[in-house]
Amino acid sequence: MRRTSFALLAFASLGFVTSQAWAADMARPVYKAPPPPPAPIYNWTGCYIGANIGGAWGNVDVTDVNTGATVSPSNSGFAGGGQIGCDYQMGAWVIGIRNLIDGTSISNSQTFSDPIFSGTVNSHLHWFDMLTARGGYLLQPNLLFYAQGGAAWTSWSVNVLNGSGAQVAEVSGNNRTGWTVGGGVEWMFVPHWSVFLEYNYMNFGTSIGNFTINGFTPQGVPVTTPVSLSAKANLQNVLLGVNYKF
Repeated sequence: MRRTSFALLAFASLGFVTSQAWAADMARPVYKAPPPPPAPIYNWTGCYIGANIGGAWGNVDVTDVNTGATVSPSNSGFAGGGQIGCDYQMGAWVIGIRNLIDGTSISNSQTFSDPIFSGTVNSHLHWFDMLTARGGYLLQPNLLFYAQGGAAWTSWSVNVLNGSGAQVAEVSGNNRTGWTVGGGVEWMFVPHWSVFLEYNYMNFGTSIGNFTINGFTPQGVPVTTPVSLSAKANLQNVLLGVNYKF
């Protein structure tokens, strides 16, 4: 009888110890990996300001209206400046308006000669300004492909010098108005910050400069010869820029 009581007491003690160990295991905290951070939200609606840098190619064709002789004092150079604009997102589509103004280092001179006039044509492109509307499509929430177009202005002077180095005509004044088309890609690498790469073409039409040449006939009679020179100008650029969206 004592052996039976002892056995029951030992079994009960073992059960109590086992249940306490199991309860302790159940009470231990379970550690889980933290949830991943939420994906960033890219919102293209809003206004922005930024800066850009790149290259520009200016082409101007100066032609004697009377003889058809042409010279092209064209050149390439640095371009850089800033931009400001606003966008509005509609699903995967983005529309907006932007103004971009850049200074340039484009300057060139070439000699000009035809049966009527011989001299030098100087071309200086100081800055350009583009006011454009743009529309684009989001291939990804943070990757926008866009096209744009609008008005363009430039400070582009084209002057004509005679053989003595004196200016005889200004074919193109400092300010010209034209139009522009272009396109590019913009990547929002973090919310509010983006970089873009784009190409633009600008056309500033044709302007005319008139002047006269004083000379003498073979018989020594004074004569005045009118000269008309036209300047047809266009500009291309490739720009890399960064924007901060408010």
